Formats: sequence, C-alpha cells, structure tokens
Amino acid sequence: MTEDGNLQGRIESILFVAGEPVLIRDLARALRTEEKPLRKELERIRDDYDYNQRGFMLKIFGSRVQLATRPLYSDSVLRLLQPVQQQSLTQAAMETLAVVAYKQPVTRAEVEQIRGVKCDYSLQSLTVKGLIREVGRKDTIGRPILFGTTDEFLSHFGLSELSDLPPMPEAAPVEAENTEYSETEELIP
Repeated sequence: MTEDGNLQGRIESILFVAGEPVLIRDLARALRTEEKPLRKELERIRDDYDYNQRGFMLKIFGSRVQLATRPLYSDSVLRLLQPVQQQSLTQAAMETLAVVAYKQPVTRAEVEQIRGVKCDYSLQSLTVKGLIREVGRKDTIGRPILFGTTDEFLSHFGLSELSDLPPMPEAAPVEAENTEYSETEELIP
C-alpha cells in the first residue's frame, strides 16, 4: 500500500486526530520514516506556522509533538466556547511545582524543607494533573520517591526543554539591623 498525500499533510492529520501530545518515535513509526528527517520536517512546519501566524502552532517539547491552537487567537476561541472556569493551579501547587522544576529530582521532604510547609496534597495534585511524576527512588534510608517534571509540564508552560526555564530568581537579601556601635554605647540585652 502506498502513502497518499504529502508528509506535512499526513503529519497534520495524525496530530489533529490525536489531539494530545504524540511521541515523535510513534509518529515516525506511523509515517514509516526515520526520526531525524521527521524532526527536521516538524521544525519546518513549526517555523512556517509561526512565520505566517497560522491559527495552529506546532509544539515540540521533549520527545513529543502536539498540534495546538495559537494563544494569539485564544480570546476569539474562548468567546465561542465560553468555558465555565479554567482550572488553575493554587499558589501552593505553583510553589511546589517551581521547587520540583528547579531542583529535580527532588524528594517530598526536600520540597517541604525548601517551602517550609507540608506539600503532600500539592504533590498529589500535580501528579494527577500530569505535571510531575515519580522518576525514581533516592539511594538513602527509606528510599524516598524522587519527583521530576513531565513533558506535559513543558507543554503547559510553553517550553521545549528544561533549559528554557528562566533563571532561578535570587533570594532578596535580608536587611541586617544596624549592628555598628561606638565604643561608648552599651548593648542592652
């Protein structure tokens, strides 16, 4: 059986029907092609969509690719669909996610030490949403679970890879109290 149509059309068809991110290796297998030339074609399609500001964009992140609507046109789409309410992440979940993203692989105890509060619920919520996952066990007493981000995390935040994360913000310096005293001043306990 021969493949009808051009490669770009076949890629678009598969990604449109899938709706969700597709592993590039699975896409290559379905298209009966090698991954390297497929990646080049995906990048060409992505660049063409971006240059022409098409309604669709091609998101390539990690080992996955997804056909998605361009955020530039989201207001128009939302006016039509009028979603009841977009599910967002709580402040606690965002803080937990930030710690996992920048410090991964990281254990629950390490996240809690950095945040200063319990984070069981946030870790569970982020796992259910597919933004983080178990990436192994730490080689220490109790063998605690190590968490890391997922390709869904990259997609959700519009990143191609973890190195695209902005630099970690520096902690604001704590202003020291005036500790200079003259020799004649006495310190009051």
